[in-house]
Amino acid sequence: MTGKLDILQIQELLPHRYPFLLVDKVIECEPGVSLVGIKNVTFNEPFFQGHFPQQPIMPGVLIMEALAQATALLTSQSDENLRKGTTYYLAGIDNARFKRQVVPGDQLKLEVKYLKHKRHLWSFECRAEVDGELAASAQIMCAVSVA
Repeated sequence: MTGKLDILQIQELLPHRYPFLLVDKVIECEPGVSLVGIKNVTFNEPFFQGHFPQQPIMPGVLIMEALAQATALLTSQSDENLRKGTTYYLAGIDNARFKRQVVPGDQLKLEVKYLKHKRHLWSFECRAEVDGELAASAQIMCAVSVA
């Protein structure tokens, strides 16, 4: 499958649900190459109550989780055998860098590029942007488990 995924299609591929489903839609996907997803950051996110009440900032670990979910979506679109009944696990994060705060009202653009895979481990170069400005980047590995 190429192209776009809406939230219902994403829910068919990922087991995550609110408040932990962190990809709202996929706007571009070239299987085996790259994927671009969107996370709309709203003030209603439950983590903003405590991070931080006077200056709400999306936690960096959740930005990494959003990117990891995007890697799982690209993996699912890259191999037909890895769609239904497949679970994706975060296996590693290397060289994580945070360059900009992400706050309510931002639209987080999640870009993941396939690097390689060997058996059940897939590697990706990832970046998250807001308004064309780099917010975070990392190399992320996901492990695939087929039921």
